[in-house]
Amino acid sequence: MASSVSQLFRAKAPAKTSATTESPWVRASLIGLALLFLASFLLIPLVEVFVLAFRGGIKVYWNALADPETWSAIRLTLITAAIVVPLNLLFGLTASWALTKFEFRGKNFLITLIDLPFSVSPVISGMIFVLLLGSQGVFRAILNYLLNWLQGSPGLSQAWVDSLTHALVWLTELKIIFTPI
Repeated sequence: MASSVSQLFRAKAPAKTSATTESPWVRASLIGLALLFLASFLLIPLVEVFVLAFRGGIKVYWNALADPETWSAIRLTLITAAIVVPLNLLFGLTASWALTKFEFRGKNFLITLIDLPFSVSPVISGMIFVLLLGSQGVFRAILNYLLNWLQGSPGLSQAWVDSLTHALVWLTELKIIFTPI
């Protein structure tokens, strides 16, 4: 009796089927198309960067590495990354935990804010920064006030404040040129 009950509830093994039903030439064509796409959009621009970087020869590259400005830029990049990555991790984990664990007012708005950078073109984002922070921008007066306040703050390195000022002014003065097609 026990064996007949266990046979009743025992699942039958499904018939073995192929993982794909496409012929080998279709699979090879799709893989080739994917590799062509990868080469076109990733490898060719990467090779172009290196070709342009070494156009003047290796001596120009080593001279650029010997420049103190280069090392200052590298140091600033590494410091910024060392600060931003842990903060991004902290805020990202906190937001994801809050969004999955709790129901609260403004949850959809927070999801929208998180998804917004994925849906807005970088060109449009740049144009928004120019319109808001540019020389005729809405928030330019506030930006000037903050920069002047930072320059008068004790304990901050003047070089750091000057670097921040130059970076912000450079970023806000970018011109986006639209040309008709």
